Amino acid sequence: WKKTSFYTSWNIFRRRFRDTYKKMNELNNIKYWLFDLDNTLYDGATKVFDQVDKKMTKFISEKLKINSEEARKIQKSYFQEYNTTLNGMIKNHEIDAQEFLDFVHDIDLEFLKNDKGLELELSKIKDKKIIFTNGSRAHAENVTKRIGINKLFDGIFDIVDSDFIPKPAIETYKRLIDKYKIEPQYCIFIEDIARNLKPAHELGMKTVWIKNNEPWAAKFSDAEFVNYKTDKLANFLKELNENRWNRKNY
Repeated sequence: WKKTSFYTSWNIFRRRFRDTYKKMNELNNIKYWLFDLDNTLYDGATKVFDQVDKKMTKFISEKLKINSEEARKIQKSYFQEYNTTLNGMIKNHEIDAQEFLDFVHDIDLEFLKNDKGLELELSKIKDKKIIFTNGSRAHAENVTKRIGINKLFDGIFDIVDSDFIPKPAIETYKRLIDKYKIEPQYCIFIEDIARNLKPAHELGMKTVWIKNNEPWAAKFSDAEFVNYKTDKLANFLKELNENRWNRKNY
C-alpha cells in the first residue's frame, strides 16, 4: 500500500510539474510586458492605495459640500458604475480631472522601500515594459522611484493617455496597443483587479492576476480569461526568468 501511495503521489507531482513547465514555456515568446501599478508593482499590504482612497473621499466631500459618509457612498458607487471614481466625477459633476489627480495622489510614500528582488527580476527582462494604470503618470513615477524600479520601464500609459476612459474599457487597451506598437499575441498583462484582465485576453494577450483578498478585485479571478495567478510579482518573474534561462542554455 505504501509503495502504491508513493507512486501515486509521485505521478501527481510529475503531472503538476509538467503542466506548470508547459504553461511557463508558453511565455518564452513574450516581447511586451504590461504592468498595472497600484497593488501590483508593490504589495497591497503596504496600504499605499488606502491613502489615495481617503483623499478621494475628502475631495468629493469638499467639492460637493457633503459630509464624509455621503462622499464615501458616492465614491464607491461611482467606482462600481464607472470603473473609477474620477470617471464618475467627470461625467456627473464636470470636475477638473487634473485637480482631482493632483489632490488624491499627494500622499506620503516615505515608508515604501526599495524592492531589490523585483528590481533584479525586472532588469533581467530586456523586452518592452510598460506601466498601464488608471492613476496618474506622476503617481506612477513617484511610486516606482521609491521602490527603485523607475528606470526599468519603457513607458507609462496613464488615465490621461486613455482620455480618462479607464480599464477595463477595451478601447483604452487598443489605444495603448497603437501607441506602443504592441503585438497582442506576444504580450502579457499583470494586474490585481481580475476584471481588468478580460479585455487583454480578448485581444490575444496572456494574463496574470496578483492574488489578493479584496472582494471587488478578486471577482472573476477564476474566469477563463485569467491565465496565471501569483501571490507576488517578483516570484512569478523569477520563475519565468529561470525557465527562460534554462531553455536558452540547455
